[in-house]
Amino acid sequence: MVDQQQLWDVDAAQNYDTPGTGMFSPEVLGPTIEVLKDLSDGGRAVEFAIGTGRVAIPLAESGVEVAGIELSQAMVARLREKVAEDRIPVVLGDMATASAGEDFALAYLVFNTISNLLTQDEQVECFKNAARHLRPGGCFVIELWVPQLRALPVGHGGTVEVSEPGYILVDTVDVLHQRVVSHHFHFEADVDGGRQAEVFRTPHRYIWPSELDLMARLAGFHLESRWAGWNCDPFTAESRGHVSVYRLG
Repeated sequence: MVDQQQLWDVDAAQNYDTPGTGMFSPEVLGPTIEVLKDLSDGGRAVEFAIGTGRVAIPLAESGVEVAGIELSQAMVARLREKVAEDRIPVVLGDMATASAGEDFALAYLVFNTISNLLTQDEQVECFKNAARHLRPGGCFVIELWVPQLRALPVGHGGTVEVSEPGYILVDTVDVLHQRVVSHHFHFEADVDGGRQAEVFRTPHRYIWPSELDLMARLAGFHLESRWAGWNCDPFTAESRGHVSVYRLG
């Protein structure tokens, strides 16, 4: 069993934010906040695995009342450097079981985080926990990648997902147990002019969209919308990820 507290430690929390670039870029955050604010429909929102507040802070600044659940104390400490508890309250705990209250209009899980739960049972419990947080008719929104098993060559156990200056991402795949380990290699020039790599590994249990839909049904949700991303482009067989909106009841 992976200790998520150790995985998302102080070093991970301090290096997580990339202001203005990557997942913190306006091109990513702008549409994300627009969709979530619209789905909150004037009500309160709760973010499962709130992290350092990448989405929660701008969503709160847009006028939505936001609370959160987070397992990592280090990630919450980084969040607290940016915003106070009375502005965005956070409960320390597992997103599959911890409670931040009831009667929310919106619960959401972004950037593939439901896959950090490494068993199907835990993922089902996460849906049930979202249902407990929501008022009747509330929404649970999940952003998740589509497993790219077609890119896995026969006889090979991994794929290179990203290769760019200073960074390589290699995913190793266990298709029997639906497990992926992402190996993040970050390169920095050393004092001798060579290259030295730091490696950060994150385990995941990947979920097919149809499996996700069944988990939702078990918790009392139905699929309302599915897009290829936060810009609400149509989801197709070639989409590498999706944003799925589940309605309670």
